[in-house]
Amino acid sequence: MRALYFDKKLCYCADYPVPKPKYNEALIRITMAGICNTDLEILNGYMGFKGVPGHEFVGVVEKSEEKKWEGKRVGGEINIGCGVCPYCLGRMKNHCPNRSVLGILKKDGVFADYITLPVGSLHAIPDSVSDEEAVFIEPIAAAFEISQQVNIKPVDKICVLGDGKLGILVGQVLSLTGCNLTVVGHHEAKLSILSQLGIKTSLKEDATGKFDLVVDCTGSSSGLKKALVLVKPKGKVVLKTTLAKKEPVDLNSVIINEIDLIGSRCGPFAPAIRALQKKIIDTRSLISKTYFLAEGTEAFKCASQKGVLKVILKME
Repeated sequence: MRALYFDKKLCYCADYPVPKPKYNEALIRITMAGICNTDLEILNGYMGFKGVPGHEFVGVVEKSEEKKWEGKRVGGEINIGCGVCPYCLGRMKNHCPNRSVLGILKKDGVFADYITLPVGSLHAIPDSVSDEEAVFIEPIAAAFEISQQVNIKPVDKICVLGDGKLGILVGQVLSLTGCNLTVVGHHEAKLSILSQLGIKTSLKEDATGKFDLVVDCTGSSSGLKKALVLVKPKGKVVLKTTLAKKEPVDLNSVIINEIDLIGSRCGPFAPAIRALQKKIIDTRSLISKTYFLAEGTEAFKCASQKGVLKVILKME
């Protein structure tokens, strides 16, 4: 099969082995996949990953021991737990110490013709949701995770830092809570996507005031520093940024101001799919360019450029 393979360098491979499903796994033919910031960080050494990257996808099940899945268009959760440890048995497979993570840790990802995933990780995509929309289910789910972790009230003053792909999606999802929301970024063109949806925005240099909750979606090591400037004493900071490069952080203000730091990663697929069904999340404005899989190395170059949002890979 065709695949993008990373081992210190990203290469296109025309004869990569087709994965073989294990017990209770499905073989999925990928139709479309999205490049995200984590994929770009993998090229910088994040998680020491070697293999096929990519975890945002839509595809069709070609083979499954559970025949009801065959022929279904699906997305899939990316964390694969061992199934027997206390975390997995406690419904915390995302934190299984022996887990693999699709395209990130010990598991080939979706920038290829085929992947395998446990059938328990699959979610059927309704006909009303296009492939282009379905590619965004995983990051939208990550945005919904914030409201699972923090009790957000309409009176809360909330700031989302970052006007990239995830920041724009998080802004849209948090706006559904009715909170007093501002999305802060560097680029007027990107922020205008949210402004047109009636969401308040601000350029970073103009951001002032103190917020009950600040969400760092900057994809930058400076994000936490800025968040700690903007959050109120006894407020909360949700961290969505993961980076290959590790830098020291001054946490004195966290202690002095009694700030809650909350790590936030993957989230629930069901509300993400419902939101796309109801057309209450705009994803099409985030698509900057579409490439075919054979053009994958060029697609990554495009995705790494400033001002570019989502770059899509089509398999056919």
